[in-house]
Amino acid sequence: MTRSRIIKYALTAVLSLGLTVGLMACANANEDDDVAPAPPSIGADVPLTYFGPAPSDVQKELIGPYQLLKSGKIDHDTSTLTLPLYKGTVKGRRVWFIVTDTTDKGNADQLGINFSPKLFFANLDGAVRKARITKGFEVEFENGKVDFSPNRSLTPGDAPHHFPPKAFQPGSVGSDGYTPLIEIVNAGGHVYNAPVVADGVDEATLNRFCDSPADHSIVHDKVVNICPEEGTVTVALTPGFSFSRPVLYISTEANHPLAATLEGATYTPAFEAIQVGGDDSLFSPVERIFVFANGPTGTGNPQRQGLNSAIGDHASPLNVLGGIPTIATDYSPLWDINLGVWTDEAISKGYRSRMTEEFAILGMVERGHVTGPGGADYGSIGMVVNCPIVFRFL
Repeated sequence: MTRSRIIKYALTAVLSLGLTVGLMACANANEDDDVAPAPPSIGADVPLTYFGPAPSDVQKELIGPYQLLKSGKIDHDTSTLTLPLYKGTVKGRRVWFIVTDTTDKGNADQLGINFSPKLFFANLDGAVRKARITKGFEVEFENGKVDFSPNRSLTPGDAPHHFPPKAFQPGSVGSDGYTPLIEIVNAGGHVYNAPVVADGVDEATLNRFCDSPADHSIVHDKVVNICPEEGTVTVALTPGFSFSRPVLYISTEANHPLAATLEGATYTPAFEAIQVGGDDSLFSPVERIFVFANGPTGTGNPQRQGLNSAIGDHASPLNVLGGIPTIATDYSPLWDINLGVWTDEAISKGYRSRMTEEFAILGMVERGHVTGPGGADYGSIGMVVNCPIVFRFL
């Protein structure tokens, strides 16, 4: 992959966050927000063409670019992912969904989706709904509905403290019975991550958006194009890090309206049943995601990061994910938000910077440089986001 393609790939990923400020969608990012690695030819006496394939081409666990969610096709110019579009019903109503993760290792390998055994532990108190396979290779869901009609909006706090915002409204809201996690009761009882991207809309209506921009009053805010006649849906990707490796992921659901608004995801009350704070312990369904409230700000600042910057600088918060496949064994698409706040002392001493790795962040916490909100102990704030991993750059 050439440097120019990598830069364009990362930049459009930043744009895909699509954070709404007031009633206006944020638009512009720049090359200084690039999270992709530099090519190995930098500082060398030979051109990039002299270098061999990335180590990840030989063994996926080694350094180099690697697509984790293989069921879709990534567009390197627009930083979007085109996935198979599946159809199902809920009490006779047509729904359209994608599939990203499963507890079934064999099917994960066959379909090119992520394997996540942790999802078994989410099946508690309504966080997973029942579904069954029907004739025509469709899925019949037991219950649940998503309303995509709200207009996603966010009113920033007074500068320079844009976060927390004064007001916010997620662009889609699930009913109490809706969850993207489904247990296929007539096919082994495995759990699948199957986010709904359109609900109660007929095929002819959606086919208008095969090549035209999708109408977010009837589809998920991450949908760029949707095309039932071709059986595909194209979604925007979001950049972040995992163990210092730049990554791309999809944001689809969250258990809190604020998190749903910031991520462009569906507010899903059923996710309140997901147990948080367990990280990698027995029976924990989650993995941690590390988010900063008050990281460095400023368009063009290579240290920029965090929610204050995301809102004020109209860019990605550049969150730090815990374990993902090929790097760790504890992956779950259900991310438990650990919200960090740099202390005034840490800022005054110049310690505040862009963080990209879990244990480096925990080291800052241990030294007292990062706390929870309001000086509270650091850890889970009870918010869960559904963010299936798609791609790693290194």
